Amino acid sequence: MSSSSFGKHASGATSGQSAVPEPSFAERARTLMHLGRIGSLSTLSRKQPGFPFGSLMPYALDAQGRPIFLISTMAMHTQNLLADPRASLFVTEPGASGDPLGSSRVTLIGSVSRIPEPELAAVRTVYLTGYPDSKYWVDFDDFFFYRMDVLDVYYVGGFGVMGWVAASDYSQAHSDPLAGDKNDIMQHMNADHKDALILIAKRFAGIEAQEATMTSVDRLGFHLRLKTQDGVKGARIAFLREVTNPTQAREVFVEMVKQARQE
Repeated sequence: MSSSSFGKHASGATSGQSAVPEPSFAERARTLMHLGRIGSLSTLSRKQPGFPFGSLMPYALDAQGRPIFLISTMAMHTQNLLADPRASLFVTEPGASGDPLGSSRVTLIGSVSRIPEPELAAVRTVYLTGYPDSKYWVDFDDFFFYRMDVLDVYYVGGFGVMGWVAASDYSQAHSDPLAGDKNDIMQHMNADHKDALILIAKRFAGIEAQEATMTSVDRLGFHLRLKTQDGVKGARIAFLREVTNPTQAREVFVEMVKQARQE
């Protein structure tokens, strides 16, 4: 149930993972896209043929994880997409601190096209749910909804953690249920339960540590950064069972501490 290292290189969507259960790269990519809300959209420049043109672009997601854009006819992207629909969308982990190269990011590659009339009502609802202020211009004559049909996905989870994700795997995956509460959980554990994390590291990872900091958490487990006599180490520790909300996570942490104290 434990591993004393993480962050290994991965050459594919399912490799590079330790013996401890972890979300697939497809799930991580969907989670990051769910949290991101804004990315760098790159289209093929009509002014400078063959060169990419990138700019920041808000997006919503449909049920398959396909990005939805609301773009004006005056935007350079509209001109570019009318000439060539090929594009990419680059999204980084929101609110990440420290070295940006150590943070998660994902690139979606695909074709972007106008959304057909029969689908517009549903798409409009989805987009306005995420961007309510768009109601002031969503119905202007020069704004249209576009959607990317995803061809391929490349996920980077930090140093040495990277791999391609098949579009079919990405579309079938779901975002992690703890994603929206991840920062609150980590802040709470690191502020109020450092001693408990040290106990858990010893019991479930076999590592004696003087300090322990939770650096990530998901439905299957969490990562710890541990200060030991031999230097700083990382550990991936599995939950005793899968959790789907903060209340369940709290219950499992209590169970794990009880087990650790019985040792």
